[in-house]
Amino acid sequence: MLRVEAMDRPWRKPPPRLWLLLLLSFCAVLVLTHLHLYGRSPLLLSRQAQLRGETRSLTAPRTPPRCDFSRGRWARGRRPVHYDGSCPFHRNAWNCLRNEREGMEGINSWVWIPEGCGDGGASGAGVGVDPAAFLEAMRGRRIGFVGDSLNENFLVSFLCILRSADKGAKKWKRKGAWRGGYFPRFDVTVAYHRAVLLARYQWQPTEESVPHSKNGVKGIYRVDVDIPADDWVNITDFYDVLVFNTGHWWGPDKFPKETPLVFYRDGRPIWPPLGILDGLKVVLENMVSYIERELPRNTPKFWRTQSPRHFYGGEWNQNGSCLFKEPIEESQLDTWFDPDGVNKEARVVNNLIQQALLGTDIQLLNITYLSEFRADAHPAVWLGKKDAVAIWGQDCLHWCLPGLPDTWVDILAAWILHSLGKA
Repeated sequence: MLRVEAMDRPWRKPPPRLWLLLLLSFCAVLVLTHLHLYGRSPLLLSRQAQLRGETRSLTAPRTPPRCDFSRGRWARGRRPVHYDGSCPFHRNAWNCLRNEREGMEGINSWVWIPEGCGDGGASGAGVGVDPAAFLEAMRGRRIGFVGDSLNENFLVSFLCILRSADKGAKKWKRKGAWRGGYFPRFDVTVAYHRAVLLARYQWQPTEESVPHSKNGVKGIYRVDVDIPADDWVNITDFYDVLVFNTGHWWGPDKFPKETPLVFYRDGRPIWPPLGILDGLKVVLENMVSYIERELPRNTPKFWRTQSPRHFYGGEWNQNGSCLFKEPIEESQLDTWFDPDGVNKEARVVNNLIQQALLGTDIQLLNITYLSEFRADAHPAVWLGKKDAVAIWGQDCLHWCLPGLPDTWVDILAAWILHSLGKA
């Protein structure tokens, strides 16, 4: 009876406000559905794209330059070579001109053409730093690199390129810097601080590392995941731009089971003990948190993605080789960087870096994909010392200079100028 009365009750037109509320709700549902299906959410990033180190779907703290430097193609051409083997900032093992590495002309006959910059032709439009203009824009500022030897490789390229605009550049090693340069015409400082794990770590021999002094363990490397390494802990207010990396030391070749990494937090061992990649994840989270906390938000902060290795036929200590004359074909990349292969490091580490940086104002400097092609551009056997290959094997990790890192410099310079509103 009550139901019949309710159904027979005359219909009343809802008030205008209710109609507006219903309309807005419907529109919101449509927008959210569209974003879920077609948006570039990190959750929708394909597994293959993550492995390749693609980061375009990550939320960037600043609108990126018009070019997508992380994607593109290599084309035959001639990019400006701003320096030669006489640059005073060279490190011997990477000075491939002085070491008479074969094929140097070929290494520097490829130009990276980024997406979104137009065709670019052989000139590589959209990429290419003007050293004098860059130094003028950076007048009175300081740029710091922090990380492992691949950031040092990067820095040497940067210093030699900038020196072409200021021949009076001087070596600079202050504030704990491993190496650096000062450009007096422009009052610009660029330097590198060596901190291979970013977090503080120290050797503890067996007698100090109980209960780890068994199972053949000679001692441990204690890693304090929540404490930055001394090499860079006091520089956060000194530099106007900072570029970070870590990754190449996070493997069993650096820390075998006889001398493992053991992770500490708040001065105590983390229990249960962490494996090396889980330890890297925790270190990344803590170091990113420290950077966010200690650096002003308007300071441009970059995190360089992993530089890929190109060992063919085995690891560096297993006769791995990289005596190639041309870049790898795109169709071969996944085979080279297979998750179970010798060179898996870059894509694995990049996944952890991406996760750690989500929601931060640290900009990813994605050089992985463009570098994966360049198996031809390593020092290989031309290391500048007679017995270097017999002792260390071929160098298929670092890069010849001049060479590939010069393209990294082009990209970083564009990002820095963009971040400072000067491009």
